[in-house]
Amino acid sequence: MTTRPRTPVPRLAFALGVVLVSAGFGHAAAPAADFVGVSPRDPRYFALADGRPYIPVGLNLIAPPGGDFNRMTEWMTRLSAEGGNFIRVWLSHGFFDIEHTRSGEYDESRAQRIDALLAHARTQGIRVKLCLEHWRHLGDGRQAWAAKPLHRVENGGTATSIADFFDGEPSRARFLQKIAWYSRRFGARPEIFGWELWNEVNAVAGGDYLAWTSYVLPHLHRAFPGNLCMQSLGSFDNERARAVNQRLATMAGNDVAQVHRYLDLGASLAVCKGPVDVLAADAVRELLAANPGRPVLLAESGGVEPKHTGPFKLYAADTAGMILHDVLFAPFFAGAAGPGHIWHWDAYVARMNLWHHFGRFAQVVRELDPAAEGFQPRVLSVPPLRIYALQGRNRTLLWCRDTRNTWQTELAERSPPSEVTGLRVALTELLPSKGTRVTAQPYDPWENRWGEPAPVVADTVLLPDFKRSLVVVVTALLP
Repeated sequence: MTTRPRTPVPRLAFALGVVLVSAGFGHAAAPAADFVGVSPRDPRYFALADGRPYIPVGLNLIAPPGGDFNRMTEWMTRLSAEGGNFIRVWLSHGFFDIEHTRSGEYDESRAQRIDALLAHARTQGIRVKLCLEHWRHLGDGRQAWAAKPLHRVENGGTATSIADFFDGEPSRARFLQKIAWYSRRFGARPEIFGWELWNEVNAVAGGDYLAWTSYVLPHLHRAFPGNLCMQSLGSFDNERARAVNQRLATMAGNDVAQVHRYLDLGASLAVCKGPVDVLAADAVRELLAANPGRPVLLAESGGVEPKHTGPFKLYAADTAGMILHDVLFAPFFAGAAGPGHIWHWDAYVARMNLWHHFGRFAQVVRELDPAAEGFQPRVLSVPPLRIYALQGRNRTLLWCRDTRNTWQTELAERSPPSEVTGLRVALTELLPSKGTRVTAQPYDPWENRWGEPAPVVADTVLLPDFKRSLVVVVTALLP
């Protein structure tokens, strides 16, 4: 058996509150090659400015639990050790929120917390997606965590209502003022993956949030010319969400077509109640079908109690991490620019100690250049498997998922996964031109084990025995 070596991540000194400008890693010193953008070779994927591929392997890691910044940095270090290179953070969370006392006033001490976050991200080789806002009402809603009353006129703000906040000129000008402040304070930082305007902006009731998004995105681009800029919507769990997701996915200036979708037994779409790999892959295909001409990401996923009333209760039974595994693998093998990004970082990933799953995905993509391959996603049905294939120019990747193993069977019914044994898979539809010699190398992500590459004979590969899922890398040999 062979194991692919991991490239070590350079590690630098880190201290809470250090401002890297003074340490020589300031805006002017940031290497231009480190910025993440859309690949010029294939706009469905990301690349660094020097052309190297970038696949965002990570999760939502919104803020320190209970204000414990050390705990958050420990999680980032664990992620990095497994080959992870991406997190998402809410700048509007109380721990990081620079605008927490009065509308238009910005707290430098909170900005130093953001400095510390970016400093640690840099040492760990992690890029950070920074979400600017998450609030949903101006103090008159039920969710206390989603209130932002300081924007009301009577509290010194600019808005008389949500509609006034999105559509009123004073509120728009105030928001652009905040963007300009962030630009002066954090502009030209390559450890920033990109800037996201809002978390699930359509969850805010009132006003034309799409018109507001279209208005603000060009300003965001001018403020951060080196970074990606994007917007997000709530979970794609009903028919009405299709049209708005397609509109945002193709909106000018929205660099990343993002989609959120969860396993939710209270959703109106049947797909949201079934196998996690199916619901995740379907969300990606929905956005790809809109032909956005940009990378697609499943930016939030996981399991929730009906209608998002809490984390999925069956997480407690998922000691193996099968939900996380499917969230990671299914989107990428369906044509996304990266794995899916799980939401419940604390109640699920950290609590169940599932960090190794990021390493298992990273094993598969570590030497991969998706833009060079020009991958075309396909799905094959080879009972009992559902095979997700990425067909490339020189390499084809297969993710073989046992359809008999689902969250219902393993978590709800407590039925252990069956073993897939002695199965042969015909690769005729996936091979390059006739006569090209190819090898197939299996990887078992549950055992973290690479098999030896073996010749493909008569266009058929014999799969090793496995449970739940298996990856096969099919590589064309040079003449």
